[in-house]
Order: sequence, then structure tokens, then C-alpha cells
Amino acid sequence: MKIGIIQAASQKSKNPMLEQYAAQAIPKEHEVINFGVFENSGEPLTYIEAALCVSLLLESGAVDFIITGCSSGQGMMLACNSLPGVICGYVENPADASLFGQINNGNAISYPLGLNWGWAGEINFTETIRALFHASFGQGYPPQEAQRKKRDTEQLKQINRLCKKRLTDVLPLLEPDLVHAALYYDSVYQYVLEHGTNRELEKMVRKYRPG
Repeated sequence: MKIGIIQAASQKSKNPMLEQYAAQAIPKEHEVINFGVFENSGEPLTYIEAALCVSLLLESGAVDFIITGCSSGQGMMLACNSLPGVICGYVENPADASLFGQINNGNAISYPLGLNWGWAGEINFTETIRALFHASFGQGYPPQEAQRKKRDTEQLKQINRLCKKRLTDVLPLLEPDLVHAALYYDSVYQYVLEHGTNRELEKMVRKYRPG
């Protein structure tokens, strides 16, 4: 699994810690890719712009899962869930993370990076990420309810697909400044072109940012 990290610019000072502690917690068979927003970045992304980057990374097939966040974690979760190809959970502790992975089987989590991040905040983040990946996704929980939980999750994903347009249909409808911010965020743009498998989306991305 390819796991991307990207968070809003309001919390860019925490980006090195997110990469360090996520890499420690995630099993080594997975690949962790840090997209920023980096501390020295001249490309500040709002949580909405970062969420569009999340959608681009997942819809393109460039990554399989995203760890993201903003100051509260709520805005990023809402923005991500408003966009195609994303099922994002709000996760603030190990119990949240474990249940999200086993029951909801989504492809992104939003972590509150500005709340309760005081002394030992990095310990909670590390253990939260560890709990997320401690077992295979989508197994269902509790065990005696596993099959029903799996059916519910698949039904939710079906509704999500039916109620959302494809990103290729959405990009032309969005404000140009929002699209520009996401597509000119270099770490995401380059990775989508080099590793994405959605050729229709790749063609549109190139059209928006020629050369």
C-alpha cells in the first residue's frame, strides 16, 4: 500500500513529525510518501486546497491511502468527503483509528493537529497510526457482527460512488483559483503524473497545467 501524508499549511510546522512518527508506526511493507505542506514551502494550501490534492492522489490511483489533517481535523474531513474518490474518517485516538480501519474501510483519515497536541502529543499520534494499520482493513468489528458490518460498509461505498461525480467532471466546475492551487502544488502534481493509473484524469491534469 502507498500511504501519502499531506496536511493544511496552518499546521506545516508539524509536517516533519507526521512523517517521522507515521513511518515508525506503519508496517515496513507499506510505502510512506510525504507531500507536505513542508515548513519551508512557498505553496501554502488551505484545508480545502489540500483536500482537492487528496482527491487527485486517490482518484488518480497514485496512492492508496492518505493521512491528513488541519487544526481541528474537522474541516479537512468535511472537505475530503465532499470530493470524489475519498472516504475520510475523523480520527483522534487509537480506538477511532482501529474501528475506522476495521469497520469503515475508508481511504483517508483526518487528524486534529492543533488540538491536544501538547506534552506527549506525538505518542498519541504514533499509537493512533499504529492502531490504524495493526490489522487488515475491512474485517468488520466486533467479530460476531463482522459480516453485517462488511455489508453496511459496502453499501455506504456504493452510495458514495453513486452520489458523487468523477473528478474529471468536477474540476471544470470548481473555482479556477482552487484548481490552480492544487494542480500547481508540485509534489502532488508530479507524483500524480508519474504514478497515477487514471489516464483520463491525467489527460485533464496536463490540459490544466501544460508543459
